[in-house]
Amino acid sequence: MRRKNSPNLTDQELVHEALKDAKQYGPLVERYYKPLLRYALRLGCPSPDDAKDVLQETFLKAYVNLNDYDDRLKFSSWIYRIAHNETINFFRKEKVRPRVAASEDEQALLENIRDELDLAAEMDKRIERERIERALSTLDKKYQNVLVLKFWEEKSYEEIADILRVPMGTVATLMSRGKKKLKDALHK
Repeated sequence: MRRKNSPNLTDQELVHEALKDAKQYGPLVERYYKPLLRYALRLGCPSPDDAKDVLQETFLKAYVNLNDYDDRLKFSSWIYRIAHNETINFFRKEKVRPRVAASEDEQALLENIRDELDLAAEMDKRIERERIERALSTLDKKYQNVLVLKFWEEKSYEEIADILRVPMGTVATLMSRGKKKLKDALHK
């Protein structure tokens, strides 16, 4: 029995409802399923099925540890951190190399990176997208992670710091170095 309309509740309110009644965990899953699926794919899950497996583990782990969630922090950062860790665990278990994935409808986000890197405007968008994906996949994971979170997931520096569990200054440094390394990789 729902006390309130789920779409109108904050994440923290949904967590409190889920702690009272396990059936109330569903709205949190619904709210974060698609964004976390995109995130797992962007971190390099080889297929949508693999990303769905990662999500299943993510939501299970989040539910099991829901009592440990500190509601003074953003729930989105907490669950993204779990998804991040579960994706890394997937790569370790499967011994696969992550690849950065981007669909055609994400072209606008790739254009933001292109503008940021001051690439020539006349380049063919499809070739450019493939170049960015290839170049991004050659970077160290620490740079891939911050670039994906910032430009694909549109997370703030503070949220990225929470998700990756690093100081905000480190996020800024990784972002700056990552953009430079991406620019260098694109020019090779």
